[in-house]
Amino acid sequence: MDDFIAARSQMALSLGFHIIFSCIGMVMPFFMAVSHYKWLKTGEEVYKNLTKAWSKGVAIFFATGAVSGTMLSFELGLLWPKFMDHAGPIFGMPFSLEGTAFFIEAIALGFFLYGWNKLNRWFHWFTGMVVGVSGLASGILVVAANAWMNSPAGFDFVNGQYLNIDPIQAMFNKAWFTQALHMCLAAFTATGFAVAGVHALMILRNRNAYFHLKAFKIAAVFACIAALLQPLSGDISAKDVAKRQPAKLAAMEALYKTEKPAPLLVGGIVNEKDKTVTGAIKIPGALSFLAHGNFNAEVRGLDQIPENDHPPVAITHYAFQIMVGIGTLLLLISLIYFFILFKKKSLTEKRWLLKLFVFAIPLGYLALEAGWVVTEVGRQPWIIYGIMRTQDAVTPMPGITYSFYIFSAIYVSLSIIVTFLLYRQIKMVPVLYHKTDQLI
Repeated sequence: MDDFIAARSQMALSLGFHIIFSCIGMVMPFFMAVSHYKWLKTGEEVYKNLTKAWSKGVAIFFATGAVSGTMLSFELGLLWPKFMDHAGPIFGMPFSLEGTAFFIEAIALGFFLYGWNKLNRWFHWFTGMVVGVSGLASGILVVAANAWMNSPAGFDFVNGQYLNIDPIQAMFNKAWFTQALHMCLAAFTATGFAVAGVHALMILRNRNAYFHLKAFKIAAVFACIAALLQPLSGDISAKDVAKRQPAKLAAMEALYKTEKPAPLLVGGIVNEKDKTVTGAIKIPGALSFLAHGNFNAEVRGLDQIPENDHPPVAITHYAFQIMVGIGTLLLLISLIYFFILFKKKSLTEKRWLLKLFVFAIPLGYLALEAGWVVTEVGRQPWIIYGIMRTQDAVTPMPGITYSFYIFSAIYVSLSIIVTFLLYRQIKMVPVLYHKTDQLI
């Protein structure tokens, strides 16, 4: 493994872990706030217990997210110094604002965790909401910085110099809204299905089933609403990518030749050497509609893009297929769930539905990771799209391979610790919140 590949692998690993920690930290406070609100309005003790249980999970992921996020900030400077030298003054504003949001989140979380029976009941609930809003703001600001890498703005690039810098324009670049919307919905979908699935498993095992049923309903509603909205967000994102990054769209669909109309591929095996795709199901004109809103529109293929500007097609295509496939499955589960709610059927009698949610526990995060692979690998060979190539931004310092191994060990250790802590929290539910433990 050379240092360039090691640097890219280290960033991929770091982002892959951090995105899960941060998404849970962004979304779980809203589950917590809904449960807390229900306790304040109904006085049912189960909601208070659920709020306390979830708040401990939020604290765990806040701590691990802070660690992984801090490591990432150092990695940007250490692994990509040339990138940060030029990009730092331009897109530094969203990062500095993200730091502010992070500190607000930390303060509000402290108030919430230690404010039981000490603060005004509604002010205490408000601090929980602040945790969620500030966490969501942090995520949006980081995505805005990433969107700038896909759609550079806020400067003039003249003779290799970055002039007339406008941080506001850089932060609110053309890609920030579509990426932020897609990312937020993905975070709610992935976390919602994971949390609902864990509680569904406990219901199936009839362990504190009343407690877990209340938790399941809250998480499932968030997850299913986000899953239903995600295709709309995906449509907006696809049209945006088609306009700004035609090479990425072509790689997503393994479109080697410009076509009018262009079919949408479902599945398929990519042969990058022969530039062909075999075994795919073709939906005529669907890619034209997805990209331009017209079934007969022309979609640029990789044949109209210089060879040295092509992203890795196979990885991008497979990741896109995984993301869309899982998203479609979660959409179907959501439709089934709301149909059963509409029919006012008992969830505990629909064990097959609970098993579907258990099956979906990891799926949202797999789609989330696949989506980021599409975003990052599909932008290659650029680190700043159309401006700076990734290979020109990497550090000249040797020995990055050893850094990759060290950071890999750290993230694996973090994952083991988090898994152990969450497992312990779930096991402690009967001990700490033993109020109504069986369904009738």
